Amino acid sequence: QVQLVESGGGLVQAGGSLRLSCAASARTATLYSTGWFRLAPGKEREFVASINGLGSSTYYADSVKGRFTISRENARNTVYLQMNTLKPEDTALYYCAAGAVTPNAKVYPYWGQGTQVTVSS
Repeated sequence: QVQLVESGGGLVQAGGSLRLSCAASARTATLYSTGWFRLAPGKEREFVASINGLGSSTYYADSVKGRFTISRENARNTVYLQMNTLKPEDTALYYCAAGAVTPNAKVYPYWGQGTQVTVSS
């Protein structure tokens, strides 16, 4: 069983930056591909980015491409999401999920509890 804990969310002004972290409980989690998703009020859960276990391949939603960067530090069992040039429409609860690299959230077996990101205009 893999437990995931997100951190790094908060309130930021438009144009600002945040870095989210997703820490995994198990050493074997370093082998898992990991994705970030977000859920905004009144909207469906949305794929944001994903990275394979080695960190050699990354994938992004068009809405964040060029602004967000996903990376991982396997020695720390941690995956990061660097978010720059934030917009009010990025406001959401951000989740990390492990076990797949696809944008399809249903495929991921492991999920964190989420961290809130709020971007003020």
